[in-house]
Amino acid sequence: MSFSYSAESIENLKNQIDIVDVVGQVVTLKRSGASLKGLCPFHNEKTASFFVSESRQHYTCFGCGASGDVISFVQKYYNMDFVEALEKLAEQYGIEMKRTGREDNRGEYYEINRLAARFFYDSFTQQANTGYAYMKRRGIAPNTLKKFGIGYADGGWDSCLKYLRSKGVEEKKLQVLGLVSVGKGHSYDKFRERVMFPIINTGGKVIGFGGRAIRSDDEPKYLNSPESIVFQKKNNLYALNTARQAAGKAGYLILVEGYMDVISLYQSGIHNVAASLGTALTENQARLIRRYVKDVVLSYDADKAGRAAALRGIEVLRKEGIKVRVLHVTDGKDPDEYIKKNGKDAFLKLVEGALPYGDYKLESAKMNYDLSTDQGRIDYMKAAVDMLADMTPIEQEVYKQKLAKDLTIGESAIDRELAMRAGRKPSQPERRRRHAEEEDGPVISLTPVEKTLLVLAVTDADFVEKVAEHQELLPSPLSARVLEILRKNDPDEQIKRDDLFDALRENERTALQEALANIVLGADHEGVYQDCLRTGRKELLKRQEEEIKWKIQTAEQGDVSDQVIRELTGDLMRIQDEIRKCR
Repeated sequence: MSFSYSAESIENLKNQIDIVDVVGQVVTLKRSGASLKGLCPFHNEKTASFFVSESRQHYTCFGCGASGDVISFVQKYYNMDFVEALEKLAEQYGIEMKRTGREDNRGEYYEINRLAARFFYDSFTQQANTGYAYMKRRGIAPNTLKKFGIGYADGGWDSCLKYLRSKGVEEKKLQVLGLVSVGKGHSYDKFRERVMFPIINTGGKVIGFGGRAIRSDDEPKYLNSPESIVFQKKNNLYALNTARQAAGKAGYLILVEGYMDVISLYQSGIHNVAASLGTALTENQARLIRRYVKDVVLSYDADKAGRAAALRGIEVLRKEGIKVRVLHVTDGKDPDEYIKKNGKDAFLKLVEGALPYGDYKLESAKMNYDLSTDQGRIDYMKAAVDMLADMTPIEQEVYKQKLAKDLTIGESAIDRELAMRAGRKPSQPERRRRHAEEEDGPVISLTPVEKTLLVLAVTDADFVEKVAEHQELLPSPLSARVLEILRKNDPDEQIKRDDLFDALRENERTALQEALANIVLGADHEGVYQDCLRTGRKELLKRQEEEIKWKIQTAEQGDVSDQVIRELTGDLMRIQDEIRKCR
C-alpha cells in the first residue's frame, strides 16, 4: 500500500516541536537579543554565526548560508531525506503522524471559513441586531469588536447557507466545517441567533467558530465548530494570534477559560491573554505556548471545576518546562466581571500575587482535609508528600519547610516519606508506535504559481521549454521530475496523461492530479505564462526581502561585524528596488 503523510500531520508536528529544543541537543546556544546563537554545526568556525529564532521557528547561518525550519535542520544535520527527518522527530517527541493517499484541501476550507467570518461580521455591524446589543450591554467597545472580528448569526434557518451557496461553495464542505447541519432531509445553519467568535490560528487563518447564545433559554450556551481538517481544539488556543507578541514582551501569558474573559482583559489593556477552547489544556497546546513564553499565569474560575482545571493545567504545562502560577479572582466569578468592576491595575495586582504552582497545589489539597484532627493532618501530609515527590530537589527543600511549619512536624518525617516513595519502581514507559509500512513520499505542497506553470507545461507542449527555463519558480522535486519526463517526449506531440502518471510516484500523481483538477488556464496560454513569471518573480523577491530583514535584525542583536550588516543592507536595498520595478 502506498501512502504519504498528510499536510495536517506535518503542520501539527511543526506546531508541537520547538526548534530551539531540537537544535539545542547538538548545538550549545546562548541568548543573543531576540534570538539564540552558537557555532554552526554545518561548517567549521571559531566565532558563532549560527542563529535560531524562537518566534519564527527558523535557523540561519551567516557563515555558510544554511537556513530553514526544524525539519530541514534534522535533514541536513543527520543526512536524512524529508520522510526520515519527519519520522525521527515524530518518534522522538511521541507525535502520531497521519498517513493519507490524497492531498487535503485545507486552503479551500480556510477560504470558506473566511467568507463565513465576513458574513457574520457584516451581519453584526451593518444593521441593528440582538448580537450587537448584547455585546454592547457587556461593555465591549466597537474597536475591540472589530479587533476580534466578532460577528452575528441571525435567527434565520439558512442565511449563512444561502450566502455561501451564492459564493459557489459546495454544501458538503459546509457540513464538514460544521457551518451547516442536516436534519430530516433538509440543510440549515448550525449557528442561529448567536454572537460569533471566529477562532484564528497563529498563521492568521480562520479555523472555526464559537457561537454564544443570546437568549438565556437557548442551549447549549456555547456552540463550537466540530473537529475538521483545519480545526483541532487540542492544537489551538483562542486569541493566541493576538496575544503571542504581547506575551513575549511581558514575559508571560495569562490563560483564561472563556472568550469574553480574553476580550474584556484585552479591552482593558492586558493583551497577553488567551483561552483554551472549551476543553482541558492539552500537551499540544502547552507545546504551542512554549514557543512564545516559558511562564504562564492560569486564571480560572474559583469554583471546584475551575480548581480541578487549574491543577490539571499545572501538570500539563510543567511537563513542557513551563513555569506556572495560579490566580483566582476574588471579587467576581471570572476575569471578565472582575476587570470591569475593578480595572486593569487591580487585576495586575492579582497577577503579581498569583501563587506558584507548589503553593497552589498544597493549598488546594489542604481544602480536602480536616486539619483539626490527627487523621486529617496525616492524610494531608501523605497527599502533600506525593506532590513533593514530583518536584526538583531545590523545590522539595522549600516546600518541605513550608509543610513542616504548617503541620508543626519535623522535616525528618517528610524526608522519610519521600525516601519511601523514591524506593518504588517507576512504571515502564509506553512504547511509541512505529510505522510498519514502506513510505512512498511526503505530501507535496506547491505554490499557486508552480501549480499553474506545471499545468501549462503538461497541457501545452509549446510551453515545456519555456517553463523549464524558470527553475527558481519551480522549487519542488515534483516539478523537476515532470519537466524531465516532458522534455524526453517528442516536442511535436502532447504526452498522454496516463503515460505521465505512470512514471510518477503515488504522492506525485496526487499533487499533479489536484493541480490539473483545480487550475483553469483559459485560451490565452501566453498571457497566463507571463502573469506567472511576474507574480512568481515578485513573490520570490518578497521572500528574499523578509529573509534579509530578519538577518539584519538578528545581526544587529548579535556579534556580527558592521561589514556584514552593510552588505546585508545593500542587498536589501537592491531587492526592494527590484520589487518596485515589478509593480
